[in-house]
Amino acid sequence: MDDQANRKRATYSEEFKRDAVRLVVEEGYSFRAACEAVGVCDATLRAWHRKLAPPPEPCGDNATVDELKAENARLRKQLRRTELEREILKKATAYFAKEST
Repeated sequence: MDDQANRKRATYSEEFKRDAVRLVVEEGYSFRAACEAVGVCDATLRAWHRKLAPPPEPCGDNATVDELKAENARLRKQLRRTELEREILKKATAYFAKEST
């Protein structure tokens, strides 16, 4: 029998997840270092980070060109994701409206 089939999925408390994310956000750990420190895989920590990390602060008036470029890239990525989510919701709304008639 396969060993993976017998393993149970680990569950973590919200506090544990927040502490793991805090290592990256506040303590400056890389994702790899934080994963090793808390014993979770990269994908798990990145999912927690997406869900629990506070949004980054916008650049101020004194931002460097590199900071502005990074913020611009982040905002473009966020916009693409939001537009995709909106399209999915529009299609779902149309589908369910058609189903209910």
